[in-house]
Amino acid sequence: MAEPDRNEAVSTDPAEQFPTKYLPRPEVRDLPAPPDRQWRYVGPGIVAAGVGLASGEFILFPYIATQVGLTFVWAAFVGLITQYFLNMEIERYTLATGETAITGFNRLWKHWGLVFALLAYFANIWPAWATSSATLFTYAFGGDAPTVAMVILVLVGLILTLAPVVYTALERAQMVKVAAVLLLIVVGAFLAIGPAWADSPQIITQPRFPAAELGFAVLMGALAFAGAGGGQNLVQSNWIRDKGFGMGHYVPKIVSPLTREPEARGRVGYVFPPTERNLEHWRGWWRFASREQLLTFVLISFLSILFTSLLAYATVFGNAGVRNNISFLKIEGEVLMGSVGTWFGYFFWLVGAVALFSAALGIVDYTSRLAADVLKTMYFPEASESKMYAGLVWGLVVIGIAVIAAGFSQPIVLAVIAACTGGTMMFIYSGLLIAINRKMLPKPIRIGGFRLAALVWSILLFGVLAVLTLWQQIGNLLG
Repeated sequence: MAEPDRNEAVSTDPAEQFPTKYLPRPEVRDLPAPPDRQWRYVGPGIVAAGVGLASGEFILFPYIATQVGLTFVWAAFVGLITQYFLNMEIERYTLATGETAITGFNRLWKHWGLVFALLAYFANIWPAWATSSATLFTYAFGGDAPTVAMVILVLVGLILTLAPVVYTALERAQMVKVAAVLLLIVVGAFLAIGPAWADSPQIITQPRFPAAELGFAVLMGALAFAGAGGGQNLVQSNWIRDKGFGMGHYVPKIVSPLTREPEARGRVGYVFPPTERNLEHWRGWWRFASREQLLTFVLISFLSILFTSLLAYATVFGNAGVRNNISFLKIEGEVLMGSVGTWFGYFFWLVGAVALFSAALGIVDYTSRLAADVLKTMYFPEASESKMYAGLVWGLVVIGIAVIAAGFSQPIVLAVIAACTGGTMMFIYSGLLIAINRKMLPKPIRIGGFRLAALVWSILLFGVLAVLTLWQQIGNLLG
């Protein structure tokens, strides 16, 4: 029996696997070699962790700890590991094509991108992060929280539309934020948590799913926003592309239309033939991207959730004055003033305000970035993506100000709405990721094995939680 021709796969045009009903085939180009100095490419995972250090880390998980102790912290690890596999499959498609995962979804159906853009907008027009940052700011310095939140939104708009290269400004802001949170963790671990360390084993020995006490909406929100959540995971594509990962090396970055001349981007990306040299480059990029995501996004996010939950448990658990709103952070700061020192309470509020401001910056960025990519690729191919991005940023700022002015300013309620929408998005795009990464990519780099099983788990996890949350909310309305 004759041996198969080893060059048979190489001679096949890899672009033939891409549907052409809605978009042209990608261009065939070789995959650039992974960098020798890989530390220079570290960043997208830190941005993901930095943007994600928001409602899940500073509000939802700590609030849960004030109500039921540490018995739900296990869910943060489950949520983060699930999101790690989701993020890597989002990155797989972009590493291989230079296109975002959203563009891959659009190859299956023209309007998938529009669906996700609208869901992301719905999740984030409720400015929970701006109002949370403003509330913590007023705890430390006084003032009117809704007014401060509006000022924060305007500052976010100015930063994102005046920065010469938007991703670079975002990355630097998130690195400063992560450094501040890590400093809080180090100082607080020695000075503030104290005897609560002895109760930390209950995270493993007493795991619970306290739906009866807190409701599925809060718990689904915490799971979905453990780290990132919703549309933010999808924008891993855009961030690694702007950083130059893989085939993203060939794609222009989003820049300020006011301070830089935008560079034109085509509607589609690139794909590489699976030659031995290209596959060697692929293995290098995949190893680096996997480590970068695991050691930045997953590790930083879990340490932050663990610490803020322990801090809330050590200071506020059992306090009868805790209500279902962000005021528990005020009580927490006041307790820290008494147990550690006045300076530490103010330090806690200030770091929280800065962290949530940076989260608002990242959330407005990713929502606008996702929508601009969809509009450029599918509906307005001749338009400037950078100019559309700037317009969308200010649109979200104006809508957020209108929401606050209308009186919707309770951060926990807004965060739960956003997180439940995000969890529903994750349920939908987990299945779509399987489709694009098995159907379109060259066979040697397609998803399979335990990574495929992880995406099936994601579908089941977020699908079941979405149904249970909807069922509970209907019951609340009818009851």
